[in-house]
Formats: sequence, structure tokens, C-alpha cells
Amino acid sequence: MTTTPSTLANLASRSARWLGGPATAFGRHTTAVVGDRFDRITWRDTYEQSAGLRELTAELSERHDHAADLLTDVFLAAYQPAPRLRDRAELAPSHLPNHHLTTSLMESREFTELRRETAGDPYAAAMAVLAQGSALRGMLERAGEARERAARAERARQTAEGAATAVAEAFQQATASAAEDGTVPPAAADAVGRAVEAAEAAARQAAEAGAQAMAAAVPGARATARTAARQALAAVREEAALMRAWGVAPAETERMPFEQRARLAERLRTGRLAEWAELIGRFRQMASGERARRTEHATGELVGVTLGDDLSRVIPSELASLGLPALRAVFAARYAAGELMLYDTENEQPTGQGAIIACVDTSHSMYEAGPGGVTREAWAKACALALLDQARHASRDFVGILFSAADKISIFRFPADEPTDMPRTLDFAETFLGGGTSYQTPLSAAAALLDDEFNDTARARGDIVLITDDDCGVTEDWMRTWNTTKHRLEFRVFGVAVGNLRPAENGSVLEALCDNLRVVEDLTDVHAAADLFRVI
Repeated sequence: MTTTPSTLANLASRSARWLGGPATAFGRHTTAVVGDRFDRITWRDTYEQSAGLRELTAELSERHDHAADLLTDVFLAAYQPAPRLRDRAELAPSHLPNHHLTTSLMESREFTELRRETAGDPYAAAMAVLAQGSALRGMLERAGEARERAARAERARQTAEGAATAVAEAFQQATASAAEDGTVPPAAADAVGRAVEAAEAAARQAAEAGAQAMAAAVPGARATARTAARQALAAVREEAALMRAWGVAPAETERMPFEQRARLAERLRTGRLAEWAELIGRFRQMASGERARRTEHATGELVGVTLGDDLSRVIPSELASLGLPALRAVFAARYAAGELMLYDTENEQPTGQGAIIACVDTSHSMYEAGPGGVTREAWAKACALALLDQARHASRDFVGILFSAADKISIFRFPADEPTDMPRTLDFAETFLGGGTSYQTPLSAAAALLDDEFNDTARARGDIVLITDDDCGVTEDWMRTWNTTKHRLEFRVFGVAVGNLRPAENGSVLEALCDNLRVVEDLTDVHAAADLFRVI
């Protein structure tokens, strides 16, 4: 029996699948989420800036292979507005469990809501990764069987690649030994045939191992993914609410370096007034609303109805008569006689022009809590921070003076022509002096600041707001000097008595010092001081 000689063309046709390189049924990508060059740069920069990401990566990588790639996937899934998963066939077998875990996250409704808060914001996306760290750790620990199957598939892929390389080498040797007419010696042809058979067998084994790896599921992955996304969403929203409560605008945080933003967020979460962020935010919102209601020559508080000819205060029923032709003449006659029914109000004083100075009592008793668990200090500081906003809105200087005993005082200046210094604002909010209470030291300091402002800029009519829970004495000489200075500089003094302080029936020092005094007992009510923001 005669055997047909093998030709180079025949061998090339049989070996074609393997001659283009170590091609197999598997891809080589190591990330499940598709990302472009800019996405990778964003991840790398964020990773380098975030100590938390580096620590989490190091911790997970000690016990789990390819943990860094999984964190990359979770970051890209949170950062991209419309993330896209690769087909599993494009991924290296060793990373198929990562594909499954990432898919479980992205398919949850909670993660979709999370992405609304994190898309396009590298810091928020990194925060989402860190918030899910515990859940990812648990998912990786339960992925043992999936990892084992993926490892087998990876080894099968490597074997298949080796077999494909052997085909290329055998064909190269056959080419070198071929005759001029393309005939290949039997030994060289047999070597190519054996290499092709081995490569095909290895490819089948690799495909089977890959299918098993793809079929492997991480127990409880979907339920854990939903919980993880829910926790991350809560963390991201909590931080955003903290920033808003303290008056940090989103545009401002976006400009912050990563670590600076992280330090600020940590300080807001753990600072002295961290638990009162909601109160501070409500104070700011209330003050903003009062500003919106105020006009240049706004009337005061409604106290009844009177007669007159001020058309800006005519009650609606009088205006309604203008809609009837027969009553227009009557309206005109009553207007001429000054007998129109008008809202009667207590006129508010003109707004000040000089600095707004908040003198906040930080004596030991201010640490006490009132109804609702709100401390007097928290209410006073929240009110003072809203006054800082008020000053900013009116382009006025603001000074916060914290005081207690006569020898304890701390002054924080916020000039109108300088941007708000958030760390200094937090220093002002978190400082607590303790001790007793003395009015003379802080009020003298406030008067001196207004005097300096008047001498430097000729601005008078500043406003001092004294917030305290105590009533203490002052000397007669000091009171005379105080009244003289107050008359010369034309500043106003508003008093806020917080807690159980009740001015005595025969008068008190606090009443004598203040042009306007209000007592606040319900410290959960931010509107108790709403009138301050209409007249200051």
C-alpha cells in the first residue's frame, strides 16, 4: 500500500488553527468591566491618592488571588455612568469568579441607585468600594470552589497554549525539511500531526474546564451584593448630607484633592458636633428661607389690622373691590381719606452694615441637653454657623467669640473678602472652653472689634448676638463704658437665652444689655430664632 506523501500545503491547512499563535477559546482580559485609557488613569490616580484603597487591596490580596482586579471592577462599575461587562469568553479563566461577583453587584437595584450618587465622581466611587469592603471580603471567602475551578481552567488554558506553540514549532521544522516541490519527510509530517492532535485534545479539555468555571457560582453572592450596595449607598449619602449640612458645596468638594476631602469627611463624621449635623443643616435652611422672604424695606411682624393709605399693606378683601366697577369709586374715596383696612405690623429696624459678631457661651452648663436630647451648645453653635452664612450673604465680616469665665475667650475671624476656611469653621464649632460665665470679657472684645472696624472703614451699625444660658453681673463702670460705646458705634445687641434661663421679674443684666431678647426652651426648634435672620 502506497502512502500519499505529505505536502507543506496539506500540513498548513491542518495546522491553520494553531499557526496564528497560542489561540484558545479563552481571552486574556483581567477586568470584567470594560474601561478605556482614561478610566484606567482615573482608577490609578484614585488608588495612589487613597490610603484606604491601598490598605484594602493589600489585605484582600494576602488571601485571595486577583483581588486587586476585583476592586478595579467595582470602582469602574460605580464610576462609569453606563458600565459594560465583558463577555465571559473574553476574560482569562482565572478571573471568571470576579466576573460573577461583579455581575452580582451590577445587576442589583441597589447598585443602580448607588451609581446615581457616584457616577463621574472618583472620590465617591472609591468611597463606595471601601464601604463594600467587608462584603467583598465575605464573597471572596465563599468563592473557594469557583476559584478552584477557575484555577483548573487556567492551567488547562496554559496547557492548550503550550500545545499550540508545539504545533507552530513542528510546522516550522517541517518547513525547514521540505523538498523543493513541497513534499515533507514522513517523520516531520508525523510530528506535526501528533502536535495538532495534542493541541486539539488540550483545547477540548480547556473548554470543558472553562465551562465548569463559568458555571461555578459564589454562594449567596446576589444577596450579599444587594446588602453591600445598600450599605455603600447609605455611606455615600450620609457623607453628602454631612457636607451639605456644613455648607460645603458639591463644586467645592470636587475641587478638593482626594486626601483633603477624605480628611474633611472624617472630621465631620467624628467631630464634636458630628451628631448635630442635621440640626446645623436645618438651621442653615431656615436662615436661607428667612433671607429669601426679606426685602429691602420689609415690614415687620403682623400684629393685627388698622386703617390707613399704605397700598403695600392693604388686606386682600379691600383689593378685591377693585375688581367691581361699582366699588372702585368707594375704594378711591377711602384711600383718599386714609381709611383702607391695612395689615398692622411692628416695624423692623434697618439691617446692620458692620460686622456680625456671635458671642457664644461655652461654659460647663452649656453642655447640658434639653428636650429632644439637643445640647445647649449644639443649638448655640448651629445658630452661630447660620449667622456666619448670613454675614457671607450680606458681604459682612463675621466674628465668632467663644467665652466662659473671665479669663477664657477664643476669637475666630471670618473676613467678608476672604473665602470661607472650612477647617477654621470647624475649629470654631468644636471649641469648648468650660468653666463659669462672664459677659464683660466677650462683650468688651466684640465692642473693640466694632470700634476697630469703624476706625478702619467707617462702618457702623454692627450686630452682636449673645447666646447664653446664664445671667451674670457686670460692674457699673463697665456698663457706663458699654452704653457710651454702643451709642457711638450704633450697634445692636440681640440676646438669646437658651435652656431654662428666665430673666428676673425686676429685670436682669441680660435684659439690660440686649435691645432684643428671646428665650428658647425647645432646642429642637430652629424657628425659635427665625426673626434674627430677618432683622440682622
